[in-house]
Amino acid sequence: MTLADPDASDVRLTAWVHGHVQGVGFRWWTRSRALELGLTGYASNQADGRVLIVAQGPRDACERLLQLLNSGKTAGHVDKVVVDWSPRGEAIAGFSER
Repeated sequence: MTLADPDASDVRLTAWVHGHVQGVGFRWWTRSRALELGLTGYASNQADGRVLIVAQGPRDACERLLQLLNSGKTAGHVDKVVVDWSPRGEAIAGFSER
């Protein structure tokens, strides 16, 4: 992190969550955890039954969200989380359910 770019350590976590994760409060649960961690982004139902999560913020907070997704203590039931890491993208305000 430099003074010129205070968000240099921020990352984008993109996660595709497989399992019984639609219609069970999973997006709301994810939004609550992300906001507690100070992350921005969204959780979105996909037509194939997965939930797409995009979260931006400090790497350690994103890693903690990923740990929570894999904890077995989510709403619904997570079978698998497929993850992609990238540099922080365009700013996203808040964390929404889509």
